[in-house]
Amino acid sequence: MEALIPVINKLQDVFNTVGADIIQLPQIVVVGTQSSGKSSVLESLVGRDILPRGTGIVTRRPLILQLVHIDSEDCRKTSEENGIDGEEWGKFLHTKSKIYTDFEEIRQEVEAETERISGNNKGISDEPIHLKIFSPHVVNLTLVDLPGITKVPVGDQPKDIELQIKDLIFKYISNPNSIILAVTAANTDMATSEALKVAREFDPDGRRTLAVVTKLDLMDAGTDAMDVLMGRVIPVKLGIIGVVNRSQLDINQKKLVADAARDEYAFLQKKYPSLANRNGTKHLARTLNRLLMHHIRDCLPELKTRINVLASQYQSLLNGYGEPVDDKSSTLLQLITKFAAEYCHTIEGTAKYIETTELCGGARICYIFHETFGRTLESVDPLGGLTTIDVLTAIRNATGPRPALFVPEVSFELLVKRQVKRLEDPSLRCVELVHEEMQRIIQHCSNYSTQELLRFPKLHDAIVEVVTSLLRKRLPVTNEMVHNLVAIELAYINTKHPDFADACGLMNNNIEEQRRNRMRDLPSAVPRDKSLKGPGGLSLSPTEPLALEGEAAKAVAGGSQSGNVGEQTDGGTGNWRGMLKKGEDGPASDRAMLQHPLPASPQRGHAVNLLDVPVPVSRRLSAREQRDCEVIERLIKSYFLIVRKNIQDSVPKAVMHFLVNHVKDCLQSELVGQLYKAGLLDDLLTESEDMAQRRTEAADMLKALQKASQVIAEIRETHLW
Repeated sequence: MEALIPVINKLQDVFNTVGADIIQLPQIVVVGTQSSGKSSVLESLVGRDILPRGTGIVTRRPLILQLVHIDSEDCRKTSEENGIDGEEWGKFLHTKSKIYTDFEEIRQEVEAETERISGNNKGISDEPIHLKIFSPHVVNLTLVDLPGITKVPVGDQPKDIELQIKDLIFKYISNPNSIILAVTAANTDMATSEALKVAREFDPDGRRTLAVVTKLDLMDAGTDAMDVLMGRVIPVKLGIIGVVNRSQLDINQKKLVADAARDEYAFLQKKYPSLANRNGTKHLARTLNRLLMHHIRDCLPELKTRINVLASQYQSLLNGYGEPVDDKSSTLLQLITKFAAEYCHTIEGTAKYIETTELCGGARICYIFHETFGRTLESVDPLGGLTTIDVLTAIRNATGPRPALFVPEVSFELLVKRQVKRLEDPSLRCVELVHEEMQRIIQHCSNYSTQELLRFPKLHDAIVEVVTSLLRKRLPVTNEMVHNLVAIELAYINTKHPDFADACGLMNNNIEEQRRNRMRDLPSAVPRDKSLKGPGGLSLSPTEPLALEGEAAKAVAGGSQSGNVGEQTDGGTGNWRGMLKKGEDGPASDRAMLQHPLPASPQRGHAVNLLDVPVPVSRRLSAREQRDCEVIERLIKSYFLIVRKNIQDSVPKAVMHFLVNHVKDCLQSELVGQLYKAGLLDDLLTESEDMAQRRTEAADMLKALQKASQVIAEIRETHLW
């Protein structure tokens, strides 16, 4: 197990080179109030004066002290190899390979390094000083000396100096792999010990806290520390060890640490003879060495796992950063080709990275065609925005000044074109949605498929610009084609279309059936084979009362709109029917056929004021008007459905051909043509500013982790017992 502490020291050295705290290594952290004797305890363990001493705050930066035990023979060999005089020496991390054999020089270097970072007037810093001591007189230990807990700021210390020091202490003792060495002076009450209070915050079970009581020789006359050392006042699981340090006078008089150790032993034998073998600096060193070895043994498996996991993570990170570019020409061509291929694969659905959170690429384009566009067209009402009055007005306008015998075809064409035109906006919106999705595919490829592009932000921006420009160039062409598809349908209303002819035949059969039903519903008093007498004694066929009814209603409407209420002709036969006046005597059947009373006639002696004639807002349509409107509406609906079916089929095909497939086919050649130029190579393949630095940091960390893994792997199972 003696080999475990040097292993941890090696790991400490490995991670010091990269300056990272990602691995929490086992170490002993010395905690105590200011001037409680923390540095004196460390010097006793080393056996040399290596730390700045004095009153007030002296330790102002964390000192990570590694004690390395070397045999006398190894010490002699190393001394000969490095030209060192003496069997003990020290090394600082910040001075690289410089070796210090004069321990006074080490103490001065600690003071100088402290002042370099923390200033020379009591300020503190959390940046540690790393010192390694090689000696045959020490046991293997790794200790951290921290600034003492203080309450009142002095010198140029900030007002929150207490919080700063506590935060610094918490940073080290919160490491679950650390052992807390709580130092308390014997001439103070243990119940007021700040060190034990702080230790309990982070180690409530006391599994990693060892208490040290200093200044046993400075207690008041008539008192002793027997109860404290026996654990009767405050019990500590790992134990309480009492030590006697050198006084400030001893330090000033250059009393040797070896002499102080002899005096300490004599004092303990005299004052605490029953506890002498369980106290003192030598016992403290052995106890710390044993605790640290056992602690390392417990932490090692988890430490090994943590190092391996981190090595794997940094390897992946380094792979993501890529290798430095050597051949820029081939790298550029490779990246362009890879992006173009990934773009096409995303559209075709064969991409390496399949999105699971939402539809993208070709799948979304398919959704736009068949769900968004298809359902939008199906939701368009064939007669939307078209009222019966609009249809009737169109029929009348199409006849001009002449009453029509039949429903004019012009009105059908006029109205059906108006309805078909409504399909153009959804079709153009479909093109826009596909264009937006193809724009989104660029970002998808950048994020998931070709992460190398993120290394070269200028190349990424250039590729986005080229693809965006290509899509923008194809958008007007595709819109024009879709516009033409609708224009083609408007250009020629094909009433001979097979589907339309079938619909017309079915509709004529329905109308004929309705006509026969109306004939059967005529009053039985009217002979169906006899002619009816109309006004003026003219004969009418059995179907003409319907026509008369329709014309009478037309007279009402026409008279109210134009003011010409003088004469009306029957639209069906062309015969004059005479003036139909309100209350005029005539056959009962004729009067029954009038739906509304007619406006006043000039023949009654009333002048017509055109401005006074009210325009009827709504009225009941005659049977013929209803029939004509119904015919036109059915024809419009039938033809609209045919055109909608054509548009629903042809627009996705046009978008695929003119936009999607064209971009797929031309993307790589466009990228190569625009970007693969000698003058652009250096500019496009310029890495982002921090990428090279991050790659170097990741490589250093990976190297350190691999070395740490190798160091741990050298430990045999037998070392753990």
